Amino acid sequence: MQDLKSYIRDIQGFPKKGIIFKDITTLLKDKEKFRQAVDQLASKFEGKNIDVVLSVEARGFIFGAAMAYKLGAGIVPVRKKGKLPYKTLSITYDLEYGKDTLEIHEDAFEKGAHVLIVDDLLATGGTSRAVIDLVEKMDGKIVGLAFLIELTALKGREKLKGYSITSLIQDEYC
Repeated sequence: MQDLKSYIRDIQGFPKKGIIFKDITTLLKDKEKFRQAVDQLASKFEGKNIDVVLSVEARGFIFGAAMAYKLGAGIVPVRKKGKLPYKTLSITYDLEYGKDTLEIHEDAFEKGAHVLIVDDLLATGGTSRAVIDLVEKMDGKIVGLAFLIELTALKGREKLKGYSITSLIQDEYC
């Protein structure tokens, strides 16, 4: 995992002062490291009968789609407000630097579906908690949550207690 960490670039002050943005484009452009990251994340969920992978806009789409393919599951995008064309369920939540609203199609998966939530980064846990709340409102069964990076100093896991969490890169520095 340390090897993958060296492929993540820190950008100071983005998207605003005081934030250190984890730029994953440096990992994505390396075909071997990208493959390694997807394979390692997906391996944690093989044989778990995942029906759908929910991926969170926007960088979560990259890993979510690749993992859904690898796991033989469907892919469901969770998007920012106003981006989905059909009837949606929505939730507004706090970010580490503001508020946001996420939406999912109301028919994104069947009741009782086994759902894996995938995103690139676990920070404060607010986004993931919001997605969990949407899935549970739709009667989905959460198999786990998967992240490329976890910023441990922000204690996002605390908002996600009771769920299986996998992250490839743990970094206190944020």
